[in-house]
Parts: sequence; C-alpha cells; structure tokens
Amino acid sequence: MKPMTAEWVVKAEGDFATMQREGRVTERPNYEAICFHAQQCAERYLKARLYEAEVPFGKIHDLMALLNQVSRVEPGWESFREDLAYISDLAVMFNYPGETADAESAVRAEHSCRRFRDAARNVLRSEQ
Repeated sequence: MKPMTAEWVVKAEGDFATMQREGRVTERPNYEAICFHAQQCAERYLKARLYEAEVPFGKIHDLMALLNQVSRVEPGWESFREDLAYISDLAVMFNYPGETADAESAVRAEHSCRRFRDAARNVLRSEQ
C-alpha cells in the first residue's frame, strides 16, 4: 500500500472510531455526528482506493461522484450505491438548521458505513 493511501485509511479509521464512540453514548447522543463521520469514513476509503489505483480525483465530497470514479477499478463496489447515497445525503441534509438526525437514521448510517468499510478494507488489504 502506498504511504498516501495508508494516510487516507488512517483518517477513515479515525472517523469510524468517532462514529462508533458517539453511537455508544447514552446521554445526549449526537446523531448528526454519527451520520457525518459515517460519510467521512466512506469518502476517505473511496479516496484511498482511487489513490492506490492512481485515479486522479479532486477535492470533492460527493460519494456518488467518487463511486462513479472508483467503479472503473472496483466494479463490485456498485453494490454499495444505495448505502453510499444514503449516508452522502444525510451528511448534507443535517449540516444545516431545519433538519435533525434521529436514532434511526444514525443506526442506518452506521450500518451502511460498516458494510462499505469492511469491503474497502478487504480490497486495500489485498493491495499490500
């Protein structure tokens, strides 16, 4: 694995850990933070794979655009389109006043992130 790819993975894992920690909070959990870090984790794993495959990408945060790019080297990741679309939408939706995340959306975001993360880690592990 290239050093920069490894840095993307470290950042993704930091987001994953933060999402998990916040998910265990019993007093005043921050559901929006769970959704945000789920999106960030997925984004960083997408970028890690793109970097490893030497596919250029810009400073974008749209998971669908990143998935479209990475699908050329990881066509199997298309199976995560629905999960990634869900967490991508949540990260934007709850970033502004007027909308608030709830426990159900946070649990779904965490589940979607975990499924994608597992697949991404398997692929990146095989790149070593």
